[in-house]
Amino acid sequence: MVVYFGWNHNGVKWHSWERWTLSQEEAFQEQVKKVAKENGKRLGLEGDADLQFLLVGGELVKIRSSSWKKNRFFKLQEDCKTFWHESHKTFRRNQTFSIDDIDSVRRGRQSEGLNKHTEPTVEEKCFSIIFKGRKKNLDLMAASGGEAKQWVNGLEKIISNMRNLSPQQKSEHWIINCMRKADKNGDDKMTLKEVKHFLRQINVEVDDTYAEEIFKKSDKSNSGTLEGSEIKDFYNLLTHREEVDVIFAKYAKTEGQMSVRDLQTFLLNEQREPATIEDAQKLIEKYELDEKAKQNKRMSKDGFLMYLHQEDGSILNPAHKHVYQDMHQPLNHYYISSSHNTYLMEDQLKGPSSTEAYIKALMKSCRCVELDCWDGANGEPVIFHGHTLTSKVIFRDVIKAIKDYAFKTSEYPVILSLENHCTLDQQKLMAHHLISILGDALVTKPLGNKMPTNFPSPEELKGKFLIKGKRLNKLEAFFNNNNTVEEDTVSEDDEAADCKENGQKAKPKKSKIKLAKQLSDIVIYCKSVHFNGFEHAKENQEFYEMSSLKESKAFNLAETSATAFTHHNMDKLSRIYPAGTRTDSSNYNPVPMWNVGCQIVALNFQTACKEMDLNQGRFLPNGFCGYILKPEFQRNLSSQFDPNALTNGPWLKRKTFHVMVISAQQLPKINKDKHKSIVDPLVRVEIHGVPGDIDSQETRHIDNNANLYYIYIRFEFEIHVPELVMVRFVVEDYDSTSQNDHIGQYCLPLTSVQNGYRHIPLLTKRGDVITSAGLFVHLMLIDAQ
Repeated sequence: MVVYFGWNHNGVKWHSWERWTLSQEEAFQEQVKKVAKENGKRLGLEGDADLQFLLVGGELVKIRSSSWKKNRFFKLQEDCKTFWHESHKTFRRNQTFSIDDIDSVRRGRQSEGLNKHTEPTVEEKCFSIIFKGRKKNLDLMAASGGEAKQWVNGLEKIISNMRNLSPQQKSEHWIINCMRKADKNGDDKMTLKEVKHFLRQINVEVDDTYAEEIFKKSDKSNSGTLEGSEIKDFYNLLTHREEVDVIFAKYAKTEGQMSVRDLQTFLLNEQREPATIEDAQKLIEKYELDEKAKQNKRMSKDGFLMYLHQEDGSILNPAHKHVYQDMHQPLNHYYISSSHNTYLMEDQLKGPSSTEAYIKALMKSCRCVELDCWDGANGEPVIFHGHTLTSKVIFRDVIKAIKDYAFKTSEYPVILSLENHCTLDQQKLMAHHLISILGDALVTKPLGNKMPTNFPSPEELKGKFLIKGKRLNKLEAFFNNNNTVEEDTVSEDDEAADCKENGQKAKPKKSKIKLAKQLSDIVIYCKSVHFNGFEHAKENQEFYEMSSLKESKAFNLAETSATAFTHHNMDKLSRIYPAGTRTDSSNYNPVPMWNVGCQIVALNFQTACKEMDLNQGRFLPNGFCGYILKPEFQRNLSSQFDPNALTNGPWLKRKTFHVMVISAQQLPKINKDKHKSIVDPLVRVEIHGVPGDIDSQETRHIDNNANLYYIYIRFEFEIHVPELVMVRFVVEDYDSTSQNDHIGQYCLPLTSVQNGYRHIPLLTKRGDVITSAGLFVHLMLIDAQ
């Protein structure tokens, strides 16, 4: 007998009492290599040197602070999806995380922690793993720059290849690896007992009779176990889509397959697409898996299923995945994805402030971020939520992070909304940092050689930063040589003044602050002014003068003066922000604000909630660029649109939206702590828009069935203003004794929905795609009778 010290296939360190013979160890290692090779091949990385490097693993220095730097062993497990690392915590000695949990990998000292706790000399050795949601970054340092590069390259390859797998490939990868875990003794065979364990792992509750039935169907060799191709047969039986069979059979009129003409008929009749023979031919070339069928210009059932799972068969119009709207309109003609108190990671009273919060918001295509600026130690201004216990972050570091990440997801302009509480000296330093760090990307004077009468367009402002804040004089000063004012007092920002109403320590309501000329001069198109009513704004405000309104005031105006509010937003910008009483960083409903044309509807991006689902859904189309062109009736001065009292006009386009929820696939188990917990799913379809369009309908729940969930329930929704409608699909786990658990959701504008048979991906509360899970529906938007 031989005693080994190492890591087993679950990433668990062997202890001295785990005794394996040499032959057992060799057999086990061969099995691990075989599984890793299969999974590497499935990811398109068979034999890849960087993948092999990760599978072997190695020691890295984990960094938490200047004094906490510990060596830890990291390795990729053989499923090529799970990372294991050792831990010295008493009850969590071995920890894992999934590749699916990773948002991005950053090479160098590009995280707040590494920037703070390491020296510039180790730049090449450092890298960070950034996780989705609120999970803390993993800051690491390798032994050399070359090793760090291999870790990053390997991780990026796996992440990229995993994300590029088709839904079918993801499903197969997931199910096969669940099978591996269920194969307790690792002999590549599955007993009936292991099959039952596997079904529970993938969230399917079946009685013993059914489990035995599919087991016997697959056990062609009558050996009492499943092995080789029998496991594949079992997988096919398990994932068989009878609803797709029915649709395919209806149109496959050519020797059991779809000819080009058959496919065109399906596209015209069911998908309501103006498809030509050429369009159908392109789909066959794009999605057909069988080479013989492709040569015969036909689509097999597998090719048809592949089409339904890809972007052409998705609910989101593929043309809307890219920038498709006119981006040459004035800036105020767009809804602009906007964040409130962007620096906060959690609540508004005692949570941390971080540059990471800005990076996360910008990577979600947020185009307006907020900076609350206060005097800091050593003469350096800081950002935090004043008069609270939230932590501070250095202003200069925030501007650097914004510069680095502003245009990675979208190339359209970013607005920096400054709430300025600093003394003159630190204001001058703020201006210096903005000008020196942002450089030519900062707009410091009006575009053109004469006084503008309207906003420039997002297209003209590509790659540019705009500063929103107080200004000492009118913009005309740039053109009449009257820009000599040095410094003066201005009224405090409205949001800062509102703090008093929320029980926070604040200055008197109409307090004044001194404003430095240097900071004033870089406020060009977004000058902050107090709101004194729509008539006053019409008579006295310039187009570039904008107001910030707290939610209660904005909602009141939207209810009582909707048409005036809409007209105000036709030539000016409006910013709406959450009430100060939302100390838990909750959010208001953004839809009523969009209904009256408000552009900068600022939300707490760090909070996972329905309101953020709606926000992410609103900005999902148009290339997820953070700008959505408002409907024409919210831009045309002759419009008399009132969302609360619908009259005849170009906005009124009565439609009936037919929704049939057909099935759901591979819904994740919510409560993983309960071994026998199985999802009892229900689906809700929500309509958000003008008050007359708001509606919600849901299916009944199905007990203990989450792998394939058939329902065939039809809903009808009457729509009046389709251009303002958001559709949200929600899947919940029904609970008769408490609130239902949220499984996933997907939200998008009705104008981006494709008709016909469509697959809908499901997103987590944080907006990340749930691998393999989805809904299958039939949708039809038609003119109302």
